[in-house]
Order: sequence, then structure tokens, then C-alpha cells
Amino acid sequence: MTVKRMDNVGIVVEDLDAAIEFFSELGLRLEGRAPIEGAWAGRVTGLPDMRVEIAMMRTPDGHSRLEISRFLAPPVVADHRGAPVNALGYLRIMFAVEDIDDTLARLGKRGAKLVGEVVRYQDSYRLCYIRGPEGILIGLAQEVGQAGAKESGR
Repeated sequence: MTVKRMDNVGIVVEDLDAAIEFFSELGLRLEGRAPIEGAWAGRVTGLPDMRVEIAMMRTPDGHSRLEISRFLAPPVVADHRGAPVNALGYLRIMFAVEDIDDTLARLGKRGAKLVGEVVRYQDSYRLCYIRGPEGILIGLAQEVGQAGAKESGR
């Protein structure tokens, strides 16, 4: 049997409102926001008495979703937000964008910081990593030759 699809990627944050604003600026659309708790949730996650508030955001093409969670109980037990790109486990979320320079300018107003620099990969992409809300590592990829592309030789 094969996988039917990937439904979503989940991230945990402290400030749900700020994360929603950031990913909305990136172009994702808020589908819904809800509290999640109860015995069923604890059985799924292995966290008894779990209480969390989630926001589900969808990419503009409608194919991918991002689940952003803020845990109310139990308390968060680990913090990987400052981990470098070669850390084990979660690495990053990569988004395809129309104009990487415009995206960086808009997200910079919301606190995004460039990790290294924008580089050109062969004749295919301009790529970069940024730290988004709460240090979440995010990749941005712009296909070379798209409308709005800046052929800076990077």
C-alpha cells in the first residue's frame, strides 16, 4: 500500500496569533482555529490531559496545509527553534514563492531573518533559508525565469 497524500506539517509555537499573521503574509490562508482536548486527543498523542489550540492554514494551491499548535497543557518540554540546519529531526518547511526578494522584504517586516544568503542553484532556483516566527526554519525557493524573477547571478 502507498501513501494517499501528506495532509499537513505541524509546528508548535508560543504565539499563535503572530504565527498566523506571519504565514498569512507568506500567502497561506487560515482555514480554521480551534481548541483540541479530551481523552481522544491524549490517546492519539500520548499526552494525557493535553490541551492545545490549533490553527490550520492552507497553501494557495489548496494542496498543502500547515497545522500550527500552541500547547496549553502539558508544558512544552523541548525547544529546537535555534537548531542549525544540520540538526537531527525537523529541518525546515520549504515554500515555492513567485518573487523571493519581495517575499523577503514582506516577511522581514514581520521579523524574518535571513540565515545565510540568497543563492542560485544551477539554472533552476534561487534559494534561501530564513528564521520565521520564534526561530522556525523556513526555506524559500523561486524558480528561475518566473515573472518577477531577478536574475542577479546568485
